[in-house]
Amino acid sequence: MKKGEIYEGYIEKIEFPNKGKVTVDGQNVTVKNGMPGQKVRFMINKKRSNRVEGRLLEVLEKSPWETREPVCSIFPQCGGCMYQTMNYQAQLDMKEKQIRSLIDAAVVKGGQVDAQGQPDYVFEGIKGSPMEFAYRNKMEFSFGDAQKGGELTLGLHKKGSTYDVLDATDCKLVHEDMTKILQCVLNYCREQGFSYYHKMQHTGYLRHLLLRRGNTTGEILVNLVTTTQQQPELAPLVERLLELDLEGKITGILHILNDSLADTVQSDETKILYGKDYFYEEILGLRFKITPFSFFQPNSLGAEVLYRTAREYIGDTKDMTVFDLYSGTGTISQILASVAKKVIGVEIVEEAVEAARENASENKISNCEFIAGDVLKVIDEIEEKPDFIVLDPPRDGIHPKALPKILQYGVDKMVYISCKPTSLARDLEMFLASGYRVERCVCVDQFAQTVHVETVVRLQRIDT
Repeated sequence: MKKGEIYEGYIEKIEFPNKGKVTVDGQNVTVKNGMPGQKVRFMINKKRSNRVEGRLLEVLEKSPWETREPVCSIFPQCGGCMYQTMNYQAQLDMKEKQIRSLIDAAVVKGGQVDAQGQPDYVFEGIKGSPMEFAYRNKMEFSFGDAQKGGELTLGLHKKGSTYDVLDATDCKLVHEDMTKILQCVLNYCREQGFSYYHKMQHTGYLRHLLLRRGNTTGEILVNLVTTTQQQPELAPLVERLLELDLEGKITGILHILNDSLADTVQSDETKILYGKDYFYEEILGLRFKITPFSFFQPNSLGAEVLYRTAREYIGDTKDMTVFDLYSGTGTISQILASVAKKVIGVEIVEEAVEAARENASENKISNCEFIAGDVLKVIDEIEEKPDFIVLDPPRDGIHPKALPKILQYGVDKMVYISCKPTSLARDLEMFLASGYRVERCVCVDQFAQTVHVETVVRLQRIDT
């Protein structure tokens, strides 16, 4: 096989996160963005020694797993939710097998096997999201065009493209309130002839529309992100938004100014056009204040499943000091506060720490302490010693220099919550090599229709 050559074949299986495995003339090829059972045409775009990758060009035959019709107008061009034509139970079954395979391999590599050489831990399957669609409480939409020089679009990037943006006016991952707001903003910007920001030329006005909506409260925060290259009057847009017939209620409309060259949603300055710059969401009886850039689980009802599971895995923490490392806005810390002596949360994002402190005050919780800083450095400065540790790191997992410091505490039990199972599997090798064993593992699907899944593992220190 050579780069640029085109082949056809069947996707035999999908490895996490979306790596389709195709065999052609005895050669294994990885083709992303497909489904098991599809016949696909692909072009070889990478070849290193015996590792070959192909870029999906066309689906020639549907997968037997595709048992339903698409629910939105831009599938499969959009890369947002790849599996919507697959029955939800089939999605769960596929994810469960993917994660079990990763954890099994890590456990076996660490020598945690039974008399028959099989992985020796309890795998407890997968828990589905309470809502299959309309579950996302946050979505970042981009301005652009679907083809060069075309009409202004607002939505999600075309699969495999950095530039082409597809209108997401009927996206089913978000509540209908969000699509109504998106359509209103798009119509207004088209009428006004606003230009979008061109990433290569660094010219243009419109960048992103960041929408956040509380699944339990219905409160909505609208954030229009632009450059400062134009300064139009936005009051008419605010009026239109407030006139929309919505199930929920807009609590704030913000104009976020961003002249950064990077294609990220960030703020140089934020102007409040209406209302306030936050809203509230509720999880497991606790109330959380959320600002435009607060980290918060994007599926509120799914997060309740995740946190109930984590709380059950953590078990009895009476009279214990618990470290919640990578604590975000302090959700887990506050859930544990009522059953622990003290909880110390550590988080590198200062805004998230401020939000955690405010939320703890709002919920009248006094035994949580939140520290802003890098876990790698902060754990050297904390005088208290933990009796239990909860880990919920970002996608890349635990910093390789922080992990030995965490292990040095020698706590009897830890719970590791992972949003990227490949990072978890990598980190587990060091846990097992340092005298811990995997007791239990379960998956929680917060991202129906997508490749992503959360994994919760309980680790037990082996008595020496």
